[in-house]
Amino acid sequence: MSRSHTRVTEALEEEACPVTEVLDRVAGKWSIGILIAAAHGPVRFTELERAIHGISRRMLTLNLRRLERDGLLVRTVYPSVPPKVEYSLTPMARELYTSLTGLVGWAQRHRSAITEARAAYDSAAEQRPDAR
Repeated sequence: MSRSHTRVTEALEEEACPVTEVLDRVAGKWSIGILIAAAHGPVRFTELERAIHGISRRMLTLNLRRLERDGLLVRTVYPSVPPKVEYSLTPMARELYTSLTGLVGWAQRHRSAITEARAAYDSAAEQRPDAR
């Protein structure tokens, strides 16, 4: 490979890696739920914990820190006993929320069709001689 091709490939990989990393973070298993739950105003940790079924306290904490680090959440601590902590979306996350609600709506509208397609595929796969 010529030297100029190598530089172009390296430049594309450097540019793609941050994009992939951001998409992986935002589309992570828990991130969408956290962002949607926090979209309706400041929300406390326990409210998020109740709203996101199946998430552990540790996983919620880790994801909140990551989303805060990425500039998608703002964590506000109020000086009280016990301390009151709220999370809210940043303007960047509010923009993302619009796309997420479209994606969630699409998933809800097509959930049945996807389930039927999976069942048909699995049934056909069982009938094939090369099925494993």
